Amino acid sequence: MYLNANKLAMEEYEKLCGGIDCDFEKKSAYTYSINDRQKTEDEVRALNSLGINAEFTDNLELPFKTAGAVKVNNQAQFNPLKFIAEISKELNIYENTFIRDITPHIAVADNGKIRTNKIIVATHFPFINKHGSYFLKLYQHRSYVAAFENAQKIDGMYVDENDKGMSFRSYKNLLFIGGGGHRTGKTGGNWNEIRDFAKKYYPQTTEKYSWATQDCMSFDKIPYIGQYSKRTPDMYVATGFNKWGMTSSMAAAMILTDMVCGKKNEFAEVFSPHRSILKPQLAVNGFEATVNLLTPTAKRCPHLGCALKWNKAEHTWDCPCHGSRFEESGKLIDNPATGGANMRK
Repeated sequence: MYLNANKLAMEEYEKLCGGIDCDFEKKSAYTYSINDRQKTEDEVRALNSLGINAEFTDNLELPFKTAGAVKVNNQAQFNPLKFIAEISKELNIYENTFIRDITPHIAVADNGKIRTNKIIVATHFPFINKHGSYFLKLYQHRSYVAAFENAQKIDGMYVDENDKGMSFRSYKNLLFIGGGGHRTGKTGGNWNEIRDFAKKYYPQTTEKYSWATQDCMSFDKIPYIGQYSKRTPDMYVATGFNKWGMTSSMAAAMILTDMVCGKKNEFAEVFSPHRSILKPQLAVNGFEATVNLLTPTAKRCPHLGCALKWNKAEHTWDCPCHGSRFEESGKLIDNPATGGANMRK
């Protein structure tokens, strides 16, 4: 069901992008392994059993040795900013209306209330704690990317099967290298890991751009899409895209459109926010919350009170419990917190 939802989502993008100038292009996707050929071959067999025409290959464009990769043809990439700029032209979007709270049919802003029949909470990390327990079943993860000129042109899209590995893809004359990721509030390689790699394997290259992103992670790597909680029949959610936001967002659009319109969706079950969260990561989440709640420091997250950690790479205060982030002054950058942090010493 998860596979078919993502396949249908990609087909929908291909239709939409046919009339939009957003650099849509079909490419082969490779999931490579540094040292585990058997795992890669097993994955190929699993995909073939599901009807996906995957193949094992060790003929890769990467500048380092691997144990091989899973290759799947007819995947795609596009420029999401160009895409969203086009599809949003006819939408009514109201800015500068920060929502502080939500009741079943009311969104509460600083300067008033918005009454509605249905509400979809698409705020990245859901910030309403009294329903759904998303603070228990999600955590956030930071990822880093840099774009390089005068580097190797790569035709495919590459990602390491290891969560700590690196990703590669080309866009026009640039090579994108991703890596250095870590749980928000923890330490990791960040851009330094990417720059050290580029210096070693592409010594003639020039870094043109660098950026970071933050993703909501569910325990089973499947998004939470559907009714926000069993007690909120007219409130819905889309979150936990696990770094797979393109097709996940389209799947969310299809599922939630049907749910809001009172129709049954064939994929709703697998994405249900009410499925079991009894996974090993639940214990990790609980440990992180307990440790950081008990850490004595004045710099605390206003969301649920966890101790904030200084992020040296990005000069921010980050919450290791739920991923809220703040400028050095305490100004809010990322939710689920809905206000700034007190930075008193």
